[in-house]
Amino acid sequence: MTQFSGIWVPLITPFHEGEIDFLAVERLVRHLVEAGVAGLVVCGSTGEPCALSESEQLALLDAVLQTAPNRPVMMGLTGNNMTQMRDRLARIQQRPIAGVLVAAPYYIRPSQSALVAYFHALADASEVPLIVYNIPYRTGVAIELDTMRDIAKHPRIVALKDCGGDISMTMQLIDDNRLAVLTGEDQQILSVLCLGGAGAITAAAHIRPDLYLRIEQMVTAGKQAEARCLFYRLLPLIRLLFEEPNPAPLKAALAMMGWIRDEVRMPLQPASAVLRERLMPLLKQLDDL
Repeated sequence: MTQFSGIWVPLITPFHEGEIDFLAVERLVRHLVEAGVAGLVVCGSTGEPCALSESEQLALLDAVLQTAPNRPVMMGLTGNNMTQMRDRLARIQQRPIAGVLVAAPYYIRPSQSALVAYFHALADASEVPLIVYNIPYRTGVAIELDTMRDIAKHPRIVALKDCGGDISMTMQLIDDNRLAVLTGEDQQILSVLCLGGAGAITAAAHIRPDLYLRIEQMVTAGKQAEARCLFYRLLPLIRLLFEEPNPAPLKAALAMMGWIRDEVRMPLQPASAVLRERLMPLLKQLDDL
């Protein structure tokens, strides 16, 4: 089974004139793999999955798997219709994926007991590991500590992408050692690693992934002071990348670096001109790191 740890990148979906730019996908995936990232996530929230049809999602997944055959790949799976979710899961797991990343059903705001039933039902239907995605500001419902512990009792539920915003809960789940806890909040990468978390699923690591790997390696080696110094050099850029809706600022930055075209799909809008101007000097500063 894949070890869900280290620095993972939730891939953006590049577009060219409204269509998926598969050449850009391949270039970006090769770059991230060569940098040494632990794994990749397709159709996480950074990948604009709600703006993609299911056929586009599967085509994107196939392209990533073909480009990175020796690197574990998670697939995002989010919805609020259980029958459709099971059907999509069946099609997804026909591919050689490492696991599925599943958020709570959005809009419905289910009870805590319903959340347990939901995740367990999907895990029962899955042949691959399931990674819980706790992101209440997108789904409208927070997974509470006792609920997460009950969810973690299922043998196929092995990891958590933690965007819950409760550091006390994060610490308790790390201490429980039932789930591999990966932060999904880029500003918390250093703190979660230092607290003993398994790693991070970090959108910001599209840009200079080597620096995020260096931070992880420093923490593992007990060089917290050096890790802290490097992280605080990156922090202004990390903050700016999330000042406007993700992934618009990230796509603007990657376009400036020549990796992709600066395109998102509605209802998202490209990053503002003001934000792009602020990005330029921060990206140039990375040359010194």
